[in-house]
Amino acid sequence: MLALVTGASSGIGLQYATQLARDYHCDLLLVSNQEQELAQVSKDLSATYGVKTIARYADLSLPNAAETLHDWCVESGYTVDILINNAGVFFFNQYCNTSMKRIELMLQLHMITVAKLTRLFAADMIERQLTDEEARTRICGHKRMRGYILNMSSMSAWMAMPGIQTYNATKAFIYNFSKALWYELRPHNVGITVMAPGAVDTGLFGLAPNLRKLAVALTVSIPPHRLVKRALRKMFRNKKADTPGVINWLCTPLLKHTPDWMLFLAQKKLAPYMK
Repeated sequence: MLALVTGASSGIGLQYATQLARDYHCDLLLVSNQEQELAQVSKDLSATYGVKTIARYADLSLPNAAETLHDWCVESGYTVDILINNAGVFFFNQYCNTSMKRIELMLQLHMITVAKLTRLFAADMIERQLTDEEARTRICGHKRMRGYILNMSSMSAWMAMPGIQTYNATKAFIYNFSKALWYELRPHNVGITVMAPGAVDTGLFGLAPNLRKLAVALTVSIPPHRLVKRALRKMFRNKKADTPGVINWLCTPLLKHTPDWMLFLAQKKLAPYMK
């Protein structure tokens, strides 16, 4: 199987690429806008796990990036069995102080490109005919499907949090878009799964090591490798959506009803950190 992973040169995307190669023996089509890092990752994964890797430098925030990537795959004869829409950006600031360029970048990368890539590659998957051997293959205990798509959302999809208003909105789009498509694609034996994790245990939030360990222990935060392992398992089982962590799952309904006074307080406390 050939897996296309966007944002594959670092972070969670690199974890997807690594685990797909190591645990599922997938060949990889790695896409990123970090050209040098991408080339090194491609070389390392191929040497370490003995899989075929293709590095494709691309800026997925460009208006026609999805069409360009898909056309290149078709022209090159690459059949994509797995699409991991992972590429994304994050910034924390007041909306009216955010440049139009940064707003457009996030909207394009998180929504337009994800929607287009899903549309183009899902259509290819629907038309695909599995060989008898492929049809007999079982992954995670389940029969192989014509194709798999995994989209990355976030728990912030249910939050109206000042400072990350555009991020919240785009993640909400990804979540609802993917869940609706699950019903459309299931009759065609094509799976689509959306992951909506809470905090991921990286240095992004600047927490002290002991607090990071506590957050992981309480399942509020999840290490990147554990998130990816869970996400791939859910994808191959054709689960519709997943939010890791019992506390996160229980808190999701509450996020939709956060009182205004709490959001105003959060805005006041977080204002010094907005760029």
